[in-house]
Amino acid sequence: MRRFMRKLHLWLAVPFGVVVTLVCLSGAALVFEDEITALCRPELYRVDAAGRQPLPMDRVVGGVQRTLPAGTGIAGVSIPADPSAPWRVNLTQPRRAWVAVNPYTGEVLGRGGRLPFFSFMFRLHRWLLGDAGSVGKMVVGLSTLAFAAALLTGLALWWPRRRGALRHALTIPVRRGLPRFWFGLHNAGGFYACLLLLVMALTGLTWSFGWYRSAFYALFGTQPPQRHGAGGGPSARRDGAAPRPTDFAQWQTVADELRRLHPHGGTISLKDGEATVALRALGNSRATDRYAFDPATGRMELVSRYADAPPADKLRGWIYSVHTGTWGGLVTRALYFLAALLGATLPLTGYYLWWRRLRRRGRRAA
Repeated sequence: MRRFMRKLHLWLAVPFGVVVTLVCLSGAALVFEDEITALCRPELYRVDAAGRQPLPMDRVVGGVQRTLPAGTGIAGVSIPADPSAPWRVNLTQPRRAWVAVNPYTGEVLGRGGRLPFFSFMFRLHRWLLGDAGSVGKMVVGLSTLAFAAALLTGLALWWPRRRGALRHALTIPVRRGLPRFWFGLHNAGGFYACLLLLVMALTGLTWSFGWYRSAFYALFGTQPPQRHGAGGGPSARRDGAAPRPTDFAQWQTVADELRRLHPHGGTISLKDGEATVALRALGNSRATDRYAFDPATGRMELVSRYADAPPADKLRGWIYSVHTGTWGGLVTRALYFLAALLGATLPLTGYYLWWRRLRRRGRRAA
């Protein structure tokens, strides 16, 4: 049985090892993307609050609107709970474009977006530099599936057959030569990172295969959720008439009311007819309460409280949080970073050990 497991482990790892290394390295690079981006572009992430009160939203967001080129409008605004963080004003084009604005002065601080390095790493991590419909997505999915199976077979091979061998199996020797070090890094290092790597692989597969996503949700007794539609406020006219201009003063009314209702909540995000409040729910970094409001009057009604949300909606947030390590804050993200780096070394050390074994066999045959 052990011989079969060894062969299965080898032939699961050999074809996909290089892809697994690239996916793990790019995943590790993405763990601290926000912090690194804030260091590279501090002007977009910090303002001097100094006890001041923000300007009215119609002045802040309206000022941004006047700086935009023709054809580009305001899609929404996000107001962080941290008073020293700028507001983020989302634009209608290009996709996911936004600008940072100082809410105390109305100054536009600059256009935000993903740094080229992280855009490269994200595309490498998800699609091997392809896109959502590319062959790269399939290759990443198959490699992740093989990696999960290789981790399980590797754990079975690592498991000591004698109690006295446990200490040896948990040790990475650093003073007994390079071959011993590589073996220990592959053997013991793989054990230390195995649980987190399995968690990352099994949750990541929900973005690779529709059949896997359906099965994953079914395991928890639900179905994959549908995307939330538009709020359908009065500004979204259904009679063919032109939409009325956005009244940012009413957005201010909604934002003030939401902050009163959620004094310990996180970022408040608004767009015409819709608002969300990020909650600090343990384990789900994407937990939100959702509201609809009348853009003309600011009258608001609760659409979905996170505590009462369908299980599928909660599970989607859990999948993201558990996959990225954000469920436990900085500590879990640091552990995920280390685990991903160890995961990147496993195929490389495995190739090295396999090559040494083949070379030994060649010498014996000679």
